[in-house]
Amino acid sequence: MNNSVSNSARLLWAGLRALIVLTVVLGVVYPLAVTGIGQGLFHGNANGSEVKADGKVVGSSLIGQSYNLPLKKGQETPDPDLRWFQPRPAGGLGENSVNTQYKLILSGATNRSGDDGAINGACTVKSADGTLCAQVVAAKAAVVRDNSVPGYTVSPSQVPADAVTSSGSGLDPDISPQYADLQVHRIAAKNGLSVAQVRKLVEDNTKGRQLGFMGEPRVNVLALNTALRELAAKS
Repeated sequence: MNNSVSNSARLLWAGLRALIVLTVVLGVVYPLAVTGIGQGLFHGNANGSEVKADGKVVGSSLIGQSYNLPLKKGQETPDPDLRWFQPRPAGGLGENSVNTQYKLILSGATNRSGDDGAINGACTVKSADGTLCAQVVAAKAAVVRDNSVPGYTVSPSQVPADAVTSSGSGLDPDISPQYADLQVHRIAAKNGLSVAQVRKLVEDNTKGRQLGFMGEPRVNVLALNTALRELAAKS
């Protein structure tokens, strides 16, 4: 009986010591070590890849943002602020501007198939309201309308896919160079800049494929609009 109690006490004490040691090592030492390495070697990434303008954090380079005008009375969906480069369509993005941090509401991809609302395999203006095809047709018409300025008319064939469809996360921070270039004339006209100045901004903020072969060339919209704001202020 005494041996049994003694053995149980010894095992309990051994288990308690193991719990204490593992708690200290895995719950304190390891997290502090990983945090220290992250802050020391990857400070920007560890803190959310923040983008700053005028000393203020204006967002993250990893999360897309919307650039809209304030809601008008009776309006449910805000109009885009056409002074800025527009990102790809996305659900769940809160209000934002170049000057303030944004509010993230929710994110996610649509579960609609590519032929949702298609007629004879194609999206047309006759597609039923609420379908993916209807959304794409409406988005393409808006891109053509918003980016056509005196002396430069956008044709529907120029509109790339990322201008009318959202990403899988709904929070893609990048657009294609083609979509950025499509907006150059409108940005120049709205900000009193030359087309050459704005096009150079796009070129300077275009990144190539990762490691030279993965993904596609891309333009970070927040970085591009931050550079645009600085250029417009100087002009």
